[in-house]
Amino acid sequence: MFNLENLFGKSTRGRRLKSADRVSGALPFITAGETDQGISAFIGNDVKVFSANTTTIDMFGSAKYRNFKYGGDDHIAVVHTNKLPKYASVFVTSAIHKSSYNGQFNYGRNFYAKDADALDISLPVKDGKPDYEIMETIISAIHKLVIKDVVLYVEKKKKELNKLTENANAVKC
Repeated sequence: MFNLENLFGKSTRGRRLKSADRVSGALPFITAGETDQGISAFIGNDVKVFSANTTTIDMFGSAKYRNFKYGGDDHIAVVHTNKLPKYASVFVTSAIHKSSYNGQFNYGRNFYAKDADALDISLPVKDGKPDYEIMETIISAIHKLVIKDVVLYVEKKKKELNKLTENANAVKC
């Protein structure tokens, strides 16, 4: 078990930006929620920009990996995993989500940056320290399996479509 603050320093959070005050732009703006991965708008406002390869945790405890720069409102905590390799950061995000998204946070009891700092997560260990190399290997393997499954699915659908086309052509003759 590892404490997030000990691993990544203090978590931070964005600032409130009411919908009416948002200026249209290119920067993804993250708020609480599952719809569109929490991206509520693309803004041009002058806000704090968070680094890519970080993790957000919304007010309900839902953690998401961000592979892009973004702004965020005061209902998200940002865990600064940006110094980790990408796949290790994805693994850590999954561990955070498992620890934080357990039903204890809701509209009456929001998850805040201070909650992230107090959060303990379970990670693989090597010599008493987080084994980021094995985390990368695991996520890389999962990534490859998913890609393989998608390729197989597309090939299957192509075959089905070809068979339908052949049958339709045979009926026309």
